Amino acid sequence: MEDIYWIWLSRIQEIGPITWIKLLKKYKTPKQIWETSKEDFIQAGFSSKIACALTNEEYRKNLDKYIEYIKKNNIKILKIYDSFYPNKLRQIYAPPIILFAKGNLEILNELSIAIVGCRYSSSYGEKVAKQFAYKLSSKNINIISGLARGIDTCAHLGCMQSKGKTIAVMGSGLDIIYPPENKNIYNQIINNGGVVLSEYIIGTKPLPENFPRRNRIISGLSDGVLVIEAKEKSGTLITVDFALEQGKEVYVVPGNIDSINSYGTNSLIKQGAQLITNENDILENMKYIVK
Repeated sequence: MEDIYWIWLSRIQEIGPITWIKLLKKYKTPKQIWETSKEDFIQAGFSSKIACALTNEEYRKNLDKYIEYIKKNNIKILKIYDSFYPNKLRQIYAPPIILFAKGNLEILNELSIAIVGCRYSSSYGEKVAKQFAYKLSSKNINIISGLARGIDTCAHLGCMQSKGKTIAVMGSGLDIIYPPENKNIYNQIINNGGVVLSEYIIGTKPLPENFPRRNRIISGLSDGVLVIEAKEKSGTLITVDFALEQGKEVYVVPGNIDSINSYGTNSLIKQGAQLITNENDILENMKYIVK
């Protein structure tokens, strides 16, 4: 029965993770938040916008349908208070209060590297992403990425080619696979001992604003972030910002100076990110950063 209240919270997209943490700190459980009046929220210092969202009756309808779908499709709910909630995520700023997952939850606390980069990647970038994912996963390091086109897709594929386990963090509900052509990869990840997860409730479309928020989870779950191709203004660089904020190591593969896909990566190297040319550079560094 408690899951219904968590499902209700996850439907309210107007409220961000920082406010959710404040609400849970004050009211302790989703059920207590449910039972609080609009006036009490405002009196407690929350804005009228938040109070209205929390008391909006539309979000309280048809919750049983969500529960039914989640059970039928073997989706697991990871609440921030649960023992199996990923330990690395607890330590980041603004952790997601709830995650929806399909697959092997045990790997979420294992040694992992995030591999991120351009959606419209070059053949060089795709080759390198597969290569690094393959070689790192063969050393029992899980690969995390975002199931997007380009480098993300190659990272997941390279990992699975070595029989490794990969984690895909989505910017939509688990029932809306984006991009659609990655449906087979989505299923392969689960069937090969990996896991797909999202902080978004089923039915959530892959809206542009979801992906920067998704990126903090990619870096947060990792023990380091490897960047392969990034343009001057790129969502990949948002992931890097989160990684640095979270105290994660950032590794960068240098690129062709004539390619727009290399502007962001080469700029990161100029700023002090670790230049990486093979998997041993990462493995050697991880001896010192992973306890």
